[in-house]
Amino acid sequence: MDNKTKNYGVEIKSHRETLGLSQHELSKRIGTSHQNINRWESGKTLPNIDFCVKLADFFGISLDELVGREHRS
Repeated sequence: MDNKTKNYGVEIKSHRETLGLSQHELSKRIGTSHQNINRWESGKTLPNIDFCVKLADFFGISLDELVGREHRS
C-alpha cells in the first residue's frame, strides 16, 4: 500500500473498537455478516456505498470521517 492509499478498514475497526463492539455485534447492528466486517477491516474488500452510509450513521460520523478523509478549506 502506498502513502496515498487509505486503509479504510483501519477506520472502521477504530470506530468499532471505540464503541467496545465485537465484529459480530457490529454486524448484527448494521445487518451484515461478521465475515463482511472482517473482510472490510482486513482490507480484503470494501463495503458498498449502502453499508458505508449504515456504518457512518451507526457511528454518528460523516462519510468523510468514515474513510479518514480530512476537510480541506
